[in-house]
Amino acid sequence: MARHFLGTTALAGATLLAIGATPALAQDATNTTSAAPVAAEPVTSSSDDIVVTATKRKENLRDVAMPISAVTGEQLAKANANSLSDYIVRLPGVVFNDYQPGVSEVVIRGIAATTYHEQGQTTVGYYLNEIPLVEPGFPIGIPDVDTFDLDRVEVLRGPQGTLFGSSTLGGLVNYVVKTADTHKIEAAGEGLVSSTENSHGDVNYAAKLMLNVPIIKDTLAVRVMALQRYDAGYLDNTGTGDKGSNDFRTRGLRGSIVLTPAVGTKLTYLGVYQESKLSDQTYLTSPTKLERFSGRNEPQSTSFQLHSLRLDQDLGFANLTVFGSVNEKKNTTVFSYPYAYVTGVTTGQAAAYSLGEARANIKQVEARLASSGNGPVRWLVGASYMTAKKYSYDQIFQQGAAAYINANRAQFGGYSGAQLTPNDRLYGYISDTFNKDLGIFGELSWRPVDQFEVTVGGRYYDTQAKATVTNQAGALGGYPGGYTPVGSTGRVNRTENGFTPKATISFRPVPGFLAYMTYSKGFRVGGINPNAGLLATIPASYDSDKVDNYEAGVKFGLFANRLLIDATVFTIDWKNIQARLFGPAPSYYSYVTNAGSANIGGVEFSGTLKLTRALTFSSNVTYQEAKLTAFLPDTFALNGGYASGTTLPGSSKWSVANNLVLDLPDKALAPTFEIAHRYISSAPVAFGNTNTRGNFSQFDARASVTVMEKVRLLGFVNNIFDKRGILNAPFTDQAAPAYSIIRPRTYGLRVDVGF
Repeated sequence: MARHFLGTTALAGATLLAIGATPALAQDATNTTSAAPVAAEPVTSSSDDIVVTATKRKENLRDVAMPISAVTGEQLAKANANSLSDYIVRLPGVVFNDYQPGVSEVVIRGIAATTYHEQGQTTVGYYLNEIPLVEPGFPIGIPDVDTFDLDRVEVLRGPQGTLFGSSTLGGLVNYVVKTADTHKIEAAGEGLVSSTENSHGDVNYAAKLMLNVPIIKDTLAVRVMALQRYDAGYLDNTGTGDKGSNDFRTRGLRGSIVLTPAVGTKLTYLGVYQESKLSDQTYLTSPTKLERFSGRNEPQSTSFQLHSLRLDQDLGFANLTVFGSVNEKKNTTVFSYPYAYVTGVTTGQAAAYSLGEARANIKQVEARLASSGNGPVRWLVGASYMTAKKYSYDQIFQQGAAAYINANRAQFGGYSGAQLTPNDRLYGYISDTFNKDLGIFGELSWRPVDQFEVTVGGRYYDTQAKATVTNQAGALGGYPGGYTPVGSTGRVNRTENGFTPKATISFRPVPGFLAYMTYSKGFRVGGINPNAGLLATIPASYDSDKVDNYEAGVKFGLFANRLLIDATVFTIDWKNIQARLFGPAPSYYSYVTNAGSANIGGVEFSGTLKLTRALTFSSNVTYQEAKLTAFLPDTFALNGGYASGTTLPGSSKWSVANNLVLDLPDKALAPTFEIAHRYISSAPVAFGNTNTRGNFSQFDARASVTVMEKVRLLGFVNNIFDKRGILNAPFTDQAAPAYSIIRPRTYGLRVDVGF
């Protein structure tokens, strides 16, 4: 008999991260399956059992006429996945711009103008149980939700502007966390120890616990979860002398209360807190050496705290959903700068460094009605309203700058250190922004016959962005006293409204076969440039950009679902691109401008083949071409910009993920063995940068056994061949190399306990 452990399944034919192909126990999207070990008979099924909600109604994964991936909690645990980088890169059409923990970005279908951070709104939306996690404009942290006690992670590819609004040009990621179960007591725990190459004996560890308790059976329940994860540093900072300087710690709490006072009525409170602390940055000097250099350690901390209240009400003819949420985020980051600036010192504690402090508050309310049943006509209508307030204060300091200016006033126009560098501050700006977003959306589906369905939808949006920016006195800008760069008041007030349509035709000629064609539109709101005025070429603000997406796909199974196929072909036109560009050395002032256009076309494929009762192979493959279709001007670039035909940053032509799983649930200890492989081809890291990322393969191995009724052990080796795969290098130059690589070889043991 197979056993189900803390999301670790030993079901015959189980596969890892194969879109729509992983056998899974039936799940209710609002009352999810347990994380605790329970008995389960071996089964061979398709992902018809996986229920997803990212379309704002409950649907079986393989019935959804769109390219969607759902990675279940069982799969995440089986893959020993903790964070986005552990699993998101194995999905078709998805790459991960892994540069700084806590603010790294997912890119879907190559929609990106940089592999660093988008200075404007992200091109991918991030949600937790449909609650937005990122705000318009430069995001104050992008929460990387720990996978423990998740029900699943849903990834929708292609623009989702109709149902979700802005910030979904490429698609969206929706974390679905488990909420309280009113029917039974549950508990689960996970412990992990491992070692990473060059960690100098420091041990990685994780401890995670979950408890679910019905207070009133079938009526009221509480669920709580707590975790702490520590990843030992593996980079040696030759500037500070610290070995393994980039330690990373994550702590989190989740809690939910579910009340079902009557049949068809469900109230859910959800609270989430997660914080991360990085001791030193993860970029390194050379992609072949586990070393980095900075004059001081460069710590970073991010946190988010979310509270939401949700009502799900069955009205008979329709299902009503209403929820509101508040999300508070904070970020503090220090960087060391190897530039001479005022004093000429470029090393040690007297070298220049930046201090960035930011916080954001996001509030949203949404209400919608979705028709009940599965008749020939289905409909959904709703409205949402979001506000986001954000404050950021960025400064650059250099020890002794004021004293140096006082001693050398003739070099600085006669100004004193107090005028040009108060408190040794060379540069600083304060930004206060406010965004609002009103959306009214709907979809209507008509199925005249069982085999054919037409769905049309749209969203009316009305957005506003206000900002006040003050640049403070600083020698770096060459000015005393400070000034406001965006007009005499230092204020920007932008409004925009519009409509994003979507239309899908789906065809089901026989059971188990789905074909579809979709047109959809996505947009990203405009914003401000805090550095406007520091350079004459920096505009005070920038406009929205938009994409038009055309795609066609199929989903089907053969040989009694022993072979499952999911394939999509797409082409996307991206217009009025919000391009993040940079000024000249030594300041490298960043800004956003609207310019150029691009086309991204490609094919996404997922397949799973059950070779024998115990052996399963799955593969996800993406091929895409992402290039500019019009000249993108850049004042400070060679030839004044980037020609049509230039590849978009980070857009690899090929990405591949393969998994081979041997699952023996009827044998002693119910062992499983797995080999995982992924490959990503090379891609430029930024416009005008000769460095590339990708062009590497990574192999991982895992094995698990059941040692007692409620205990399962998992042994693993990640990055078996200890490859130095380059993930990013967006700012690499002779003065400040900045590579990011995949984590060196790591091996360890995890124990899962549940009851």
